Amino acid sequence: MEIKGRIIQLLPMQSGEGKNGTWRKQDYVLETMDTYPKKLCFNAWGDKIDQFAIKQDEVVTVHFDIESREYNGRWYTDVKAWRVDKNIGSSEGSTQQMSDDMPPPPVDFGEMDDDLPF
Repeated sequence: MEIKGRIIQLLPMQSGEGKNGTWRKQDYVLETMDTYPKKLCFNAWGDKIDQFAIKQDEVVTVHFDIESREYNGRWYTDVKAWRVDKNIGSSEGSTQQMSDDMPPPPVDFGEMDDDLPF
């Protein structure tokens, strides 16, 4: 699965000791750029944290897996990133504006709906 959005928050890194050695986990909050934006918290583990090098306000496409597990009768869900693509120049503030010298794009009136009530 994948989702595109802007990183709005980097949560504190977590680490600890497990039966397989030391582990690290970093959580990030992404906000989609839809008409009705949604927020998604995802995480990266171990070396992926350094590999992704995600920063606040970056626009990224996150490829992730979702996995749920049960512990003591409660269910926990992880959204784990396995690839992050940085979308350079895709932020909302970098939209290209038309200059006064450029003509407007052509309009094809043949595709318009002729059943309008007015």
